[in-house]
Amino acid sequence: MKAVRLVFCMRHWSRRMYSLPKRKSIRLPAEAYNERGLYFITICTKNREEVLGKISVGDGVLDVPNVILSKHGQIVEKYIMQMQNFYDNIHIEYYVIMPNHMHLILNTLNDVVLKDSNGTSRTPSPTNTVISKFISTFKRFCNREIGENIWQRAYHDHIIRNDDDLEKHIDYILRNPLEWECDDNF
Repeated sequence: MKAVRLVFCMRHWSRRMYSLPKRKSIRLPAEAYNERGLYFITICTKNREEVLGKISVGDGVLDVPNVILSKHGQIVEKYIMQMQNFYDNIHIEYYVIMPNHMHLILNTLNDVVLKDSNGTSRTPSPTNTVISKFISTFKRFCNREIGENIWQRAYHDHIIRNDDDLEKHIDYILRNPLEWECDDNF
C-alpha cells in the first residue's frame, strides 16, 4: 500500500513540477543597468570565508571597531584603488572591506560608454554592463595576485534610486564594521 501511494505521489509531483509558473526576475529591466547612476554592490568571498581581515575593538580610538586587513584584504584594497585607472567611466564613491565580503558604491559617469555590446562578462549579471565588466576585472586581478579564487561566483547589486536611498547605503557602509558581531548574514 505504501509503495502504491508513493508512486501516486511521484506522478502527482511530476505533473505539478512541469506546470509550475516560471519565476519572475528580481532584476530591473536591462536598460536600468546601462544608465549612468549610483550602484550599491556587495561581493562575498567564496563560502563566506573570512580571508580579507578581521574586526578589532579597543585600539584606543574610543573603542570603535576597526577593520584590520589581512594580506588578501590589502590586495583587494590595492585593486579597489587601481580600478579607476582601468575604467574612467566609474568612480568608487564609498567602500568597506569586511572579513568575508565587501561593499562598494559605484558611480557610473558616462552613459555613452555604458551601452556596450561586445559579449558577456564572465561574472553573471543581468545584462552586459560596465558594472559586470568592472567586477569581473576586479575579481580577476585580485585572484591572479592572490594565486587562487577567493570570490563567490556572483555579486549583489542595487540601483540607488534617490538621495534617501543613497544616504541609507552610505550609512550602511560606514556602520558595517560596528555591526559585524550582530550580523547574522555574514
